[in-house]
Amino acid sequence: MTAAALPELDLPYLRQQFPALERGWVFFDNAGGSQVLRGVVDRIGEFLYGSNVQLGASYALSQLATERVAAGAQAMATLINAADPSEVVLGPSTSALLRMLAQCLGATLAAGDEIIVTNTDHEANLSPWRDLAARGIVVKTWAVNPTTLELDLANLEPLLSRRTRLVTVTHTSNVLGNLNPIRAIADRVHAQGALICVDGVAFAPHRQVDVQALDVDFYCFSLYKVYGPHIALLYGQRDRLLALPGYNHDFIAPTAIPYKFQPGGSCYELSYSLVAITEYLQQLAQHHWGAATGATPAKQLGQAFALIEAHEAQLAERLLGFLRSRPRVRVIGNPEAGASQRVPTISFVVQDLGSDQIPPHLDSQRIGLRSGHFYAPQLIEALGLESHQGVVRVSMVHYNTLEECDRLIDHLSRLF
Repeated sequence: MTAAALPELDLPYLRQQFPALERGWVFFDNAGGSQVLRGVVDRIGEFLYGSNVQLGASYALSQLATERVAAGAQAMATLINAADPSEVVLGPSTSALLRMLAQCLGATLAAGDEIIVTNTDHEANLSPWRDLAARGIVVKTWAVNPTTLELDLANLEPLLSRRTRLVTVTHTSNVLGNLNPIRAIADRVHAQGALICVDGVAFAPHRQVDVQALDVDFYCFSLYKVYGPHIALLYGQRDRLLALPGYNHDFIAPTAIPYKFQPGGSCYELSYSLVAITEYLQQLAQHHWGAATGATPAKQLGQAFALIEAHEAQLAERLLGFLRSRPRVRVIGNPEAGASQRVPTISFVVQDLGSDQIPPHLDSQRIGLRSGHFYAPQLIEALGLESHQGVVRVSMVHYNTLEECDRLIDHLSRLF
């Protein structure tokens, strides 16, 4: 679908779905956590007031609760195009889910087996795997190209060996904003006979995730960064999940997925509220194309993300155009706004100005953004940015407006 064929995103309509946007703040810290949909909060209340009982009993209210939690898992399976909702493991955060996965997968490895990580990842997809070195697992690092700020496939090649068991990589760096070619990486990793685990936290708010098209073994992201509650999703191919030892009580059957990875189960009311995320995206498509088009839920999700991508490219270009015009500014990541190259998570540093000095100037203007290493200290170190106190990060999503960008640019132009 070309950008020219897309209707213009109806911002007043969609912003009404996010009550927090009515408070006068400009939210540019969305990569840390997006604002929540009205429908998500409504679903939480609906569950707590109408079905707040334990699952799996024979009485009607328990059956309703069970159906509602299952609906949340099904909604997430639809969102990411999983083959079955049993491939969706819900948990408290991406960090917790990846640490759980590392413990379970690590139990299947032997001393001398190898795992490849990158130095562009959030710590959530680094430290759980590096900790396995204590068991004799060899952990190698696929380093970012310091000139292009890309992960070159050519640099992955010499790291692969007959002992490679897993490659972990981010779909989009939460600092750089660059898109990594996950399908190409997955193809090469699988050709080596290894598995691939992808951190999609910085990707999922901006683009449609299709785990089957990507052909990944594991994929994880946080729903509180995709307009939902504080809960996260780990996808695992069914055969991969079945082959892993569980993380739950010993009596839970090895075939009981996803439950064998969910001690205590998932948070019921938050799980149910996830239905509102897919509903919102489908309604966004229906609002712009009409409800009677006969589009499948999957097509409607694609339509919604096409609208999101096109609008976010405008946001990115507005800010990047300003940053490119300032001689003291270095954009950390691709300086071009092409939607095929990056998401609107934009980091920069300013010559002779510490990154930590900039956000306080915006606080009184009710513009929320921040600076630092964003839990990617290895990347900041590799790029020599410690002396800048990390980077300034402006992370936008589709409910942001060009007027908000201009408001930020006006204040930044007075600083450098």
